[in-house]
Amino acid sequence: MASQPPPKAASISERRAASQRQQRSRPTSAVDPNANESRTDSKGSFHKKNTATTTETRRTTESRQTIIKRTISPVKRDDRNGNARRSTEVERPKAPVKEDVPATIWCPHATLISPSSAPLASRISLPPEAKKAPTTLQPPPLNTLSLDGQEKAIIDDLLFVLMGFEGRYVRHMDQYNPLDEKSKLAGPQFHVQPGLDPSLRDLANSMLKTATHYCAVEAFVEVQSREEMGTVNHALCAAMRKLLKDYMILIAQLEHQMLTNDAFTLQQFNLHTKQTAHMMLQLYSVAHEILKENSMLDNEEVDESDDFENILESLKEGKDAQLPGKKVCKGGSVLRLLAKRLSAMAGDPPARQLLTTLLREASRPYMTMLNEWLHHGNVRDPHQEFLIKEQKSIRREGLEQDYTDEYWEKRYTIRQDLVPPQLESLKDKVLLAGKYLNVVRECGGIENMLGDLDSNTNLPHTFDDPKFNENVSGAYSNANQSLMKLLVRTHGLPSRLRSLKHYFFLDRSDFFAYFLELTHLELRKPAKSVNVGKLQTLLDTVLRQPGSVAAEDPFKEDIKVVMNEVGLTGWLMRVVNVQGMDADATSLSTYTPAAEASKDEKEISGYEALTFDYAVPFPLSLVVSRVTLTRYQLLFRYLLSLRHLETLLTNSWTEHTKVKSWYHKSRSDAAVGRKIENWKRRAWCLRSRMLCFVQQLLYFCTSEVIEPNWLAFMERLAHAEKDDDPTTADSVESNVKRTVDELMQDHIDMLATCLKECMLTNSKLLRINSKVMSTCTLFANYTASLSRYLAGADPDLASSPAPNASTSSSRTAYDPAKLDKLFSILQQYEDHFSRHLKILLDALNYLAATETVVFLGLCARLSMANEGGPGGGPGPGAYG
Repeated sequence: MASQPPPKAASISERRAASQRQQRSRPTSAVDPNANESRTDSKGSFHKKNTATTTETRRTTESRQTIIKRTISPVKRDDRNGNARRSTEVERPKAPVKEDVPATIWCPHATLISPSSAPLASRISLPPEAKKAPTTLQPPPLNTLSLDGQEKAIIDDLLFVLMGFEGRYVRHMDQYNPLDEKSKLAGPQFHVQPGLDPSLRDLANSMLKTATHYCAVEAFVEVQSREEMGTVNHALCAAMRKLLKDYMILIAQLEHQMLTNDAFTLQQFNLHTKQTAHMMLQLYSVAHEILKENSMLDNEEVDESDDFENILESLKEGKDAQLPGKKVCKGGSVLRLLAKRLSAMAGDPPARQLLTTLLREASRPYMTMLNEWLHHGNVRDPHQEFLIKEQKSIRREGLEQDYTDEYWEKRYTIRQDLVPPQLESLKDKVLLAGKYLNVVRECGGIENMLGDLDSNTNLPHTFDDPKFNENVSGAYSNANQSLMKLLVRTHGLPSRLRSLKHYFFLDRSDFFAYFLELTHLELRKPAKSVNVGKLQTLLDTVLRQPGSVAAEDPFKEDIKVVMNEVGLTGWLMRVVNVQGMDADATSLSTYTPAAEASKDEKEISGYEALTFDYAVPFPLSLVVSRVTLTRYQLLFRYLLSLRHLETLLTNSWTEHTKVKSWYHKSRSDAAVGRKIENWKRRAWCLRSRMLCFVQQLLYFCTSEVIEPNWLAFMERLAHAEKDDDPTTADSVESNVKRTVDELMQDHIDMLATCLKECMLTNSKLLRINSKVMSTCTLFANYTASLSRYLAGADPDLASSPAPNASTSSSRTAYDPAKLDKLFSILQQYEDHFSRHLKILLDALNYLAATETVVFLGLCARLSMANEGGPGGGPGPGAYG
């Protein structure tokens, strides 16, 4: 006779205990139906009690102890059972007792595990797996239960399984290891024990996937909540944790239905979990994508070389190199994955709503960092997850030695892999806005800084805020306006640039001519022997000369004299060959930079090594950086070489007009006299051609190259100054006509154009122009020697005393061979000058047709210097 079903339990654990008591009581009734009668007999009837009854009673007691999870000593039994054992201890056989009672009672217990950096991570040890439980605690097979009993048992198990625990009939797969983090993140696979009705099995198996997803998401939340995962991951996990809380509320409601509604079926259970199962699937997919980026799960798309790049990046940032496979997906990368997933699920409204919520919540800490950067110019990124990277080792104190624009170009850079899609089109504005504001803040120029950005309702705090784009554009406009005002008005950028033009482009060079006159004897020495302190003293004296243009310059204290160790041509050739600015010309070059540099270092004079340096304060040093100042110095050294060469040729003309051997007209033999006069005319003509070449080249560089480009640049700067005036701005967009970066680029472009059109960036033109100028320099320096040769070649002057001579040693003996020597020397100078000038004209014609038409005007001007060769008329290649 079957026993009556027990009343409804108040909880799952009590219900399971009552069910097991009911099932355990069945064999006892079947074996000894008169057991109750034997208990009412006298004391002597106790040893007639069946042994099976005592064994089943003991098993029932142990089962109840295990379910309620209490540890009870086997000695502390019921008094009646204890008396029974004592009365039957001698007569009961020992073998059955050893076989049925285990040696040790299975007593699992919970312990505390060591804490992690995740503040809300569970610290309770995992429950033991069901497969490790003793066989005495295993439930009866499913096939022994009725269909209604199977359904009740499976519903009961599913409530446990959906919370991540094993049930009586639903267990983990054997390959699942709950102690392995990777296995936990992938989620456990559940299976139902054999014997379940097929109709129930299909429904149960479809719901087990939700349990897998829940376990995986719960493990993901615990792992991604660690401190090193960044604030974006923390915000995402907080949003997921809220959803998991709603999920647990649903499980509690389903349990209530099972306990209070006898008609509650597995089909109804499944219908109630459909929407939640879809939510858990989306959460699981998001977690799976992020874990693959973290290399915590298998990802075949990740290149192994990324590990090496990550280690190098960590070392550069001054942190410990992470082990391979521990790449962290955080910040902008997480937002990019969420946005990509949102775009892919655009046709699924529930998934789209869920992913929109996750993206909104995850973007809040990122927007906090973005607003801090846009409106304060600060990078508050302790976990390296923001798109702006700050190199704190680069400081503005090192700008004076910065020849690579490190402060502006490398202190703040963009992490391309941490740029979310919402900022992809605005990343340059974001970078510049913060950079501009940072410079203004360091100079103390920020007046109306916003207070607490988090509580400011006028600022967007999520990516889906309608004011998101307007916030970035407005911050960019305000930062650009603030820095432009700081540079142009507060620090006087236009006046600084005009001062640079005076000193480096020699537009008002009255002071410089006087300086060269005073330092002539010093600059004639080799560069290593020049006294720089003496030159600086003379320069200061010249700049303070009353009536001089430089005397009114407020920045004259910033100019310094510097001696360069490398010649101009050697320096430029090294730059051109390294950068490859003209591939066609470089391919024709057989120049060796190292050899030329060593030659220049030994042979250059003070004139060739002289240059100026200029101290530019911050923040003007951003516009006039060391690289920019180097371009000014290169142009200055080139103009100085032309000025010096012009002075040498002018001094030669002076000597030709004052020295008797040049202006004396020979009255000796007619043939010899005509030959000497012919030589003089050829020398005068060559000097005139050389002077014409130098003057035309100097005029071209100053009046047709530097001055027009300078005026165009200053005009753009004036427009930028007008745009900076807020009274002329109609809107936010019209207020950003000229940016500081564009101004800096215009400045660099102006100098680069001047260098190119002055023939300083083409290796072929550099070599040819250097050879022509070297020929002119040698001829000008050799004039005094030619005068002595000429005095010895003229019979009229050979026997007469030299001017101002007081001794017989000043007389020059007549030597007819000297005249032939003079013709030979002059012929060499003429050949070298004409040949190199022709090559230069040919190269200029070619470049005028292929690169810039400016060279066409220079070619026409230099053709004048190629006229009047030895035979008269136009020289060879006069017109290219």
